[in-house]
Amino acid sequence: MQSWRRRKSLWLALSASWLLLVLLGGFSLLRLALPPRPQPGASQGWPRWLDAELLQSFSQPRELPEDTASPPQAPHGGSCNWEACFDTSKCRGDGLKVFVYPAVGPISETHRRILASIEGSRFHTFSPAGACLLLLLSLDAQTGECSSMPLQWNRGRNHLVLRLYPAACPRTFQLGQAMVAEASPTVDSFRPGFDVALPFLPEAHPLRGGAPGQLRQHSPQPGVALLALEEERGGWRTADTGSSACPWDGRCEQDPGPGQTQHQETLPNATFCLISGHRPEAASRFLQALQVLAALQEMSPARVLALRQQTQFLWDAYFSSVEKVIHTTLEVIQDRIFGTSAHPSLLWNSPPGALLALSTFSTSPQDFPFYHLQQGSRPEGRFSALIWVAPPGQPPLKLIQAVAGSQHCAQILVLWSNERPLPSRWPETAVPLTVIDGHRKVSDRFYPYSTIRTDAILSLDARSSLSTSEVDFAFLVWQSFPERMVGFLTLSHFWDEAHGGWGYTAERTNEFSMVLTTAAFYHRYYHTLFTHSLPKALRTLADEAPTCVDVLMNFIVAAVTKLPPIKVPYGKQRQEAAPLAPGGPGPRSKPQAPAPDCINQLAAAFGHMPLLSSCLRLDPVLFKDPVSVQRKKYRSLEKP
Repeated sequence: MQSWRRRKSLWLALSASWLLLVLLGGFSLLRLALPPRPQPGASQGWPRWLDAELLQSFSQPRELPEDTASPPQAPHGGSCNWEACFDTSKCRGDGLKVFVYPAVGPISETHRRILASIEGSRFHTFSPAGACLLLLLSLDAQTGECSSMPLQWNRGRNHLVLRLYPAACPRTFQLGQAMVAEASPTVDSFRPGFDVALPFLPEAHPLRGGAPGQLRQHSPQPGVALLALEEERGGWRTADTGSSACPWDGRCEQDPGPGQTQHQETLPNATFCLISGHRPEAASRFLQALQVLAALQEMSPARVLALRQQTQFLWDAYFSSVEKVIHTTLEVIQDRIFGTSAHPSLLWNSPPGALLALSTFSTSPQDFPFYHLQQGSRPEGRFSALIWVAPPGQPPLKLIQAVAGSQHCAQILVLWSNERPLPSRWPETAVPLTVIDGHRKVSDRFYPYSTIRTDAILSLDARSSLSTSEVDFAFLVWQSFPERMVGFLTLSHFWDEAHGGWGYTAERTNEFSMVLTTAAFYHRYYHTLFTHSLPKALRTLADEAPTCVDVLMNFIVAAVTKLPPIKVPYGKQRQEAAPLAPGGPGPRSKPQAPAPDCINQLAAAFGHMPLLSSCLRLDPVLFKDPVSVQRKKYRSLEKP
């Protein structure tokens, strides 16, 4: 009898848990991360169920499925689904290419921002014939009339109707086979696996960048309610850490803390806010049955902080700007197109997020520079040297010999962007040497050449001067920080009050925020981001102002990692003679006025200033130790 009661209690708890997830699950834009598939014989770390025989499906974690494409689900209001209403054959060549129909009539500022965010993305194309997806920006709510159908409507096939507000037009008549991306869709009309749910975008929502989250050091904050539950008429009932375990039950002690808030007010200032769905009174009963408040009261501050950090990441990666919301929508559709080769859930739910981990580069987390620590892996122990020779440069014979002498060098690539003819002979090296014919543009330096066979790239200018010991040590440092840039020469950005803008300087100070790409290690993935993710206008800016290319590359890495670069030691004499940037003048010792065509344009294009300052410089372990010269691994670095 007791065994039957125990089993019944477990089933009730599991059923209530499942129903609670249904009630609390609303926004389907992101996928939940699945735990990694466990290795045979490894410790599983799952709960030890009281009755493993009864709950075999829950007690055997090795049966968890791996990431696969979600099968099409039955729609709620029609016969349209992914397989029946979308032709993926148009997208297999160049991936997801989006054509946007020109707006007819006046449009709002939010609509104008959306159009700008799509036109500046890697998805956009000006040719409707070459597009995989045709996007129609619905203006129904503004005009009060149904939007007219474009000429290429084709019953809505391979179309996406973007709705920011509820529309009065009947969907079955108006949309046909078109997908719909709209804010707060109704349960009856939303088609899971086909339509996309959007958050409501107010007019004041920023186009790019976006404000950071409100995470504070103290979590939960002192004096803040622990839990707030939405009630039936739009109010809120709150409970704190000292409240009864069932404050919403009429037979239990009521919450002595703050009362209800008005419907028009924002969310209450609580650590957890539970939005119950269509039947708040039923959800409160489930909360009582599951003792949610008791579980939250026992949660450690470290766990609460970790949960809040994850919400801040999701906000920053996908919701903090109009551009990120729209690009996330397109990324979700692209994942459906490519199916099993789409982003795994780890890339969606771990920094820097799916928008910055391009599936066109790889779908395996171990190929990106961000996930080595999380995966317990380490980058390979070889690098490729990419030496850029710009006019009127000469073949960097001495530099080639110094780099080829590194035990970690796998290959040397010479990017010849010079009108002079190639030399007839090159130095003999122990590693392969390949010459690439450039297009006389600075942006050629950051193209993802297929001949690069390693993850690590040593970017060099033909005028750079490095010793083999400096190269070896810098590469070992990069292996410990593969997501960052590791360089020898630095720049610093600053805010110039007099000019009301940003500036940067090569003056040697205690802090720095950029490293020059004329001598720096970084992951080859940043070439893919530079070429395929940046708006064309920014690459053009780098070509027209060569001194900007270092700033732009540092912007990319800082925006992705939220971390500063790392400096390694460099010979003093060579540092004084080194060029500031490719094709640029020599070093400048005084702070410069802000360059309106460079750093300020980049900050405006990114929507914020991503650069971060650092004081860290890493030297060899035995660099200053008073030991025998013969015992020092990098003894040449100690020479003046």
